[in-house]
Amino acid sequence: MAFATALPFDAYMTGSFLLSLGGTFSFVPSFHISNAFPRFQGLILALITGAFDASASVFLIFRILYQSSEGSFSVRRFFLLFLMVPVFIFITQLLIMPKHSYETRAELTSKVELASDPTQDLHDSDEELDSAADMMRVRSERAIRRRQSIASINELLGDQAERNEYEMKEGLKHTTSGVWGVMHGIPALQQIMSPWFILITLFTVLQMMRFNFFIATIWSQYEFLLDSAEEATKVIEFFDIALPIGGVVTVPFIGVLLDNSSTVSVLNLLVLLSTVIGILGAVPTRWAAYANVCLFCVVRPLYYSAMS
Repeated sequence: MAFATALPFDAYMTGSFLLSLGGTFSFVPSFHISNAFPRFQGLILALITGAFDASASVFLIFRILYQSSEGSFSVRRFFLLFLMVPVFIFITQLLIMPKHSYETRAELTSKVELASDPTQDLHDSDEELDSAADMMRVRSERAIRRRQSIASINELLGDQAERNEYEMKEGLKHTTSGVWGVMHGIPALQQIMSPWFILITLFTVLQMMRFNFFIATIWSQYEFLLDSAEEATKVIEFFDIALPIGGVVTVPFIGVLLDNSSTVSVLNLLVLLSTVIGILGAVPTRWAAYANVCLFCVVRPLYYSAMS
């Protein structure tokens, strides 16, 4: 993208295609970070989703730099500077990130239950030791390691009371969901061929296409609808600020909604709000433009959180 004007093909098209692939491969695995902090899993997921929505501020920052420098901070400089992001990800992946995946809460719970069994200190091979003193020493060392393992896992998951409270809350959420477990135990191919997977995939593709098309063409849409380049510029300046702010501010409210509403209710709400956005996007008035932008900045984080 930095050298698009000097290349003999449409580099913006190619760059956008590669960005769509790389962005997904960077964003989706980041949800796994929540497994490193099981007691704060919901908060971590909310922060990741909020960071994703706040990333729209990159466009706002570039526009401010471009205008304040009277164009000297060019598109080429912007994309060359932005190369620090993939370089940072690459270096941290090699040098900082763990080689093995973080264990999930279920896996940690199984480990703490196993470690709580004192019979784990006894091995058949103990009979081969030279003396009773050696046997006691080896078993004592095993017991110490077992208690250390329990302590480290409890630090991550909380004590038994906290784990019980978490399980109760999760049970309530699963019951509220209305469809929890409907695909459990079904082979992967049957899941992929099911209406559940096909329809939610089509819904996801359609919604993401609508969101990204709106973001990419908002100025030209409102320049046509309001018949004024000046008014369209005011709308997009408001949109530049509202998009990242909306993604961050709505995170806690979205969390409460998702925890206390059924999956069907949330999907119906998304369809309803998406329909309203479509209607407002066809109304050629200033109030409809700003209402549409505000609603869009709420629905986008709700959609991504619900799908996640």
